[in-house]
Amino acid sequence: MTRLAQTLGLSEFQTEILATVRRFVDKEIIPTAQELEHADTYPQAIVDQMKEMGLFGLMIPEEYGGLGESLLTYALCVEELARGWMSVSGVINTHFIVAYMLRQHGTDAQKQRYLPRMAIGETRGAFSMSEPELGSDVAAIRSRAVRKADGSYTLDGQKMWLTNGGSSTLVAVLVRTDEGADKPHRNLTAFLIEKPTGFGEVAPGLTIPGKIDKLGYKGIDTTELIFDGYVAQADDVLGEAPGQGFFQMMDGIEVGRVNVSARACGVGIRAFELAVRYAQQRETFGKPIADHQAIAFQLAEMATKVEAAHLMMVNAARLKDSGERNDVAAGMAKYLASEFCAEVTQQSFRIHGGYGYSKEYEIERLMRDAPFLLIGEGTSEIQKNIISKRLLADYRI
Repeated sequence: MTRLAQTLGLSEFQTEILATVRRFVDKEIIPTAQELEHADTYPQAIVDQMKEMGLFGLMIPEEYGGLGESLLTYALCVEELARGWMSVSGVINTHFIVAYMLRQHGTDAQKQRYLPRMAIGETRGAFSMSEPELGSDVAAIRSRAVRKADGSYTLDGQKMWLTNGGSSTLVAVLVRTDEGADKPHRNLTAFLIEKPTGFGEVAPGLTIPGKIDKLGYKGIDTTELIFDGYVAQADDVLGEAPGQGFFQMMDGIEVGRVNVSARACGVGIRAFELAVRYAQQRETFGKPIADHQAIAFQLAEMATKVEAAHLMMVNAARLKDSGERNDVAAGMAKYLASEFCAEVTQQSFRIHGGYGYSKEYEIERLMRDAPFLLIGEGTSEIQKNIISKRLLADYRI
């Protein structure tokens, strides 16, 4: 474990899992991340090892072949993975959200069908809510599923920013259905769409056009998803509950925000590690730059931000595990951790000076990865909107 971001009260099993993941990150991920990231290469060898370690089944109940661990355990593992390379943590993020939604809202038949295969990484999950013109207004979804006389649905529309779009085999996708409700979000339904891996028309009426070229977050495939007369069956509806998709997806997003917080913590920790090491090696005016107060104070600020973000992430995870409402805690953790991650990474970049601008140094990659965390699972402005609404309700005069 790092000296910063310690977590009190962990069981022996949790401590053992985290130590194993950390050794894996140090030995297998950090030494190869730069080359894979710059080539935008999918980390298949790393993913295969993650399957063997059981990481794809961390939160899946033991009865379905998983480890049955808590959200806290999962988040701490994600923090370690993101410390090595944020894209690796992204491989299991959407998988974890879909598995969680199945666990919480799926029918018994859906759980039996998908969770055992998801636990071993044979079935890989992806999560699709956003659309090209949607932004944060989820209730304005245009993709549509029309119910036919035999109970099946025809899906049409375009989805956007689908993480693991090409490599996944099960997509939880939110589309509009006609449930006759007077509120837009009550006419949204979540479908479980099975598909093969790859790009192009992967199934009749279902196309994954190709990878979107991004500033950072490389290696992992981010895609569009296009429905054109795709036929889904009634038992493909999550929980066989049409019109409940918005609530099911928001439950998934809530734990997803804890996940993004954990990723931000991991990237921030790595940025600090690089800065504190470099500051002790680089000399100016006859001494290491760490001995200059201007740099020493920056290191103090960075460490404090890393520690604060970690504590808020742990609190949000533990609240969710306890069964308590955690929308505000998750929103606060996601907001603070992502903003602090961007600041810490920027400070580390400045400490590196001109070398921070070179692709030979790891901080260059972190500088491109950190901005994604400001927008993933809802922007900082969305988090502040959620937080302020709850505060005004709780403190109403």
